[in-house]
Amino acid sequence: MKFLTTFIILGSSLGFSSAATAGRYESLKQEIRQSISRGNSWLKTQQKSDGNWDDDGLPAFTALALTALARDPNLDHKAALPQPLEKGFSWLLAQQKEDGGIYNRGLSVYNTATSVTALVAAGRPTDGPAIVKARKHLITNQWDIDQKKENDNPNDGGVGYGSHNDRADMSNTYLAIEALALSKKVIEDGKFGEQPDLDWNAAVTFLSRCQNLEETNDREWASNDPKNKGGFIYGPNETKAGEEKLPNGRTALRSYGSMSYAGLLSFIYAKVSANDPRVVAVKEWLGRNYTLTENPGLGAQGIYYYYQTMSKALVAANIDQLKLENGTEADWRKDLGEKILSTQRENGSWINDNGRWMESNPILVTAYTVMSLEQIYDSLPEK
Repeated sequence: MKFLTTFIILGSSLGFSSAATAGRYESLKQEIRQSISRGNSWLKTQQKSDGNWDDDGLPAFTALALTALARDPNLDHKAALPQPLEKGFSWLLAQQKEDGGIYNRGLSVYNTATSVTALVAAGRPTDGPAIVKARKHLITNQWDIDQKKENDNPNDGGVGYGSHNDRADMSNTYLAIEALALSKKVIEDGKFGEQPDLDWNAAVTFLSRCQNLEETNDREWASNDPKNKGGFIYGPNETKAGEEKLPNGRTALRSYGSMSYAGLLSFIYAKVSANDPRVVAVKEWLGRNYTLTENPGLGAQGIYYYYQTMSKALVAANIDQLKLENGTEADWRKDLGEKILSTQRENGSWINDNGRWMESNPILVTAYTVMSLEQIYDSLPEK
């Protein structure tokens, strides 16, 4: 695993062995493994008789639960999928439409992207045709309104919930980018013929228009003030964290945590260099705003979504210790792992007392959280 190779090299340069490092995490790794098992056991009890979870109008709920179950380190990945997973994936595949999307009640990108990620996690060659069709649906939904014009649409290059009549946003864009990146291996051997691809340059332009960085963002609101520089907002002209007046008289759209991690992850999958000023700036913002007590800029709102984007982005970025503003470094995997473990309920589930973005739903939150733990578990040094 690339992450482990990077970690071992770093560890040797600092004067401690990989074995010593692995020992430092041994207890945490076992606790996380047990917590994942308890969380997934609870999720299995919530599966409906036809194979789906929670709301059959939103296949994303089923896809997220299946991803959590399929990535479980306690699962025998050489054996056939257990019956609950087989049943769940059968239901999920049955929701695929002629246009390739996997959805029922709208929100086709959100539902399709999470479904593709789940199908990739299952690793079944028989799902290849469905994944290819779903990839095309995601690519088709990339905005391209005025890219050839001087004053192009700020939504261009991004992806929204599934309709070009509304707007593109960072959340759907990152989920689509992630699904396409993770599923690329399905089409690489050419078995499915020539396949379309996302316009990655346009996607990077859209990402840049969601980042507070004056040098690379052409939006008037972009600000390099210390509080916001480098962080991300929800869309090219929209934030969920409010606005604030700056001393120079300008109005800043506030950066916030979950979208900033989503931005970092998207840059990585878009193969933007780690030395690019946009990547450097978002890492610096994340270091300045590192916390596990809230979703920075939003308090308790969406905090489990925040944990998920944090774990995925920092693993993908090969960041072992996150550099903080005061010059110290955070062992983010230990911090996040222990925080999540401390909030698991007796029945194995998790829930957010703040219900914004459906986080009062224990199925959604438990799936998010198990996936976060699995990211941490898989990136901890081996014995």
